[in-house]
Amino acid sequence: MGGKGTMENEIVSGHGEAMWRQCAAFHGHVCPGLALGYAATRLAMARLREDSRAEDEELVAVVENDACFVDAVQVLTGCTFGKGNFFHKDYGKIALTLFSRRSGRGVRVSLKGDILAQNPEHAHLLKKVMSGQADAAERARFEELHAQRTREILEADPEHLFQATFVEAPVPERARMEPSAPCRRCGEPTMPSKMVSGPLGLICRGCAESAASAQD
Repeated sequence: MGGKGTMENEIVSGHGEAMWRQCAAFHGHVCPGLALGYAATRLAMARLREDSRAEDEELVAVVENDACFVDAVQVLTGCTFGKGNFFHKDYGKIALTLFSRRSGRGVRVSLKGDILAQNPEHAHLLKKVMSGQADAAERARFEELHAQRTREILEADPEHLFQATFVEAPVPERARMEPSAPCRRCGEPTMPSKMVSGPLGLICRGCAESAASAQD
């Protein structure tokens, strides 16, 4: 574990960017996925000529995966689920669409095909580590290769890694704020716009799913 910590500290301090250090602190560790999110977001913000995080909903982010990548997006853009300007599409792609309410423009940044062909040794060790079958030596070698890939991404030109395309789509609506109403089944306070009609009236989606499962 000491070796891993030393490598991570070197990557965090060696890159020198304050925002990268914040991404690493927020995510909890450094890895290729976080580095890809960092690079993609910087490219998207540069394309939109945005140089500051969203204090409210000035920016809107739509991500297409739910992995390490998205934590860098949140830190750099200031877009979060809590603000209502962060949306997830479960496509499994290393891609981000960023909108600016100030300009009304949006840009989609996606990883180029085969630009980061995975090292076979790295891929093999990843499977062993994830399955819990790697021994100490294999874990150490995996961390070494993981750190190497992270450095490669951070040192690369984002335009070499990603393609950026302006999108012809409306900026997503602002976050909705409304008083809660009790679900007619469980009684828990729920946003009415998120409820569905049931035999008793408006019910929450949790209750609707439970009722549907009970009927199967």
